[in-house]
Amino acid sequence: MTRVVVVGSANLDLGVAVPHLPAPGETVLGDDVAALPGGKGSNQAVAACRLGVETRFFAAIGDDRFGDDVRAALAAEGVPLDHLTTVEGVATGVALIVVDPAG
Repeated sequence: MTRVVVVGSANLDLGVAVPHLPAPGETVLGDDVAALPGGKGSNQAVAACRLGVETRFFAAIGDDRFGDDVRAALAAEGVPLDHLTTVEGVATGVALIVVDPAG
């Protein structure tokens, strides 16, 4: 059986739709904010699990609500959590993803 080990990030992605990308110094109001698990490592681990590959994922999250959300999402995808470390007093990584109408 093929096995995959992933060492990488586990973040919470905050995606927001905007009418256009902001110019320097410009404020653009957004719609439809979505909070989804992300991070390059997390995405790779989920993809491997979805393919039925035995996967080990090494990453760290914070002891905050976002970390709880990421942990729950990984568990729901079948990613083993044995090597997902929670670090006390640290915030989980967050990525802001701004999407214009062109995608």
